[in-house]
Amino acid sequence: MTDARREAPAVARNRDAILAVLRGILPARGLLLEVASGSGEHALHFAPALPDLTFQPSDPDADARASIDAWCAGVANIRPALALDAAAADWPLAQADAVLCINMIHIAPWTACAGLMRGAARILPPGAPLVLYGPFKRGGAHTAPSNADFDDSLRARDPEWGVRDLEAVAAEADAAGFGPPAITAMPANNLTLAFRRSPGGATP
Repeated sequence: MTDARREAPAVARNRDAILAVLRGILPARGLLLEVASGSGEHALHFAPALPDLTFQPSDPDADARASIDAWCAGVANIRPALALDAAAADWPLAQADAVLCINMIHIAPWTACAGLMRGAARILPPGAPLVLYGPFKRGGAHTAPSNADFDDSLRARDPEWGVRDLEAVAAEADAAGFGPPAITAMPANNLTLAFRRSPGGATP
């Protein structure tokens, strides 16, 4: 039988640092939607450490969903993966208590970032977090030479990809009804951005 599980080497390097930050951001209980779950290894690591949260992984790619379900089978607080395209006007989930997106917006068109903000605003209650992790530019400049090289490699693969400006991401979040991000510096020149749904913000 073919093993559907994919392996993403970066997960082993960043999962503990991300989890440490998430403990101070996520609600104690409720439903967490992970957008673009990839291999499923992050959910597999986070869910047992946060047992009062229910994890809903998702990915637009069928092979990724198969990997997620293969890794996470038998974990009580992880649901089967959903087919979800961040850029889509409608998501297959009407409500969540938190949204998490790791390493997506730089390997997707900008429409995926904009769609992520609008979709999260539709399903989150006021005060709930939208958490992003990955590399970002600040003030239009890369934070490290390695990030500049990474950006070049991404754009060579697809001109619509690339390391995003933190300020542009924050502006997109603001337009969707989120407050300014709480920013945490992470290892390997990455950042965690935690946006909160603004009370009374207009739902896109």
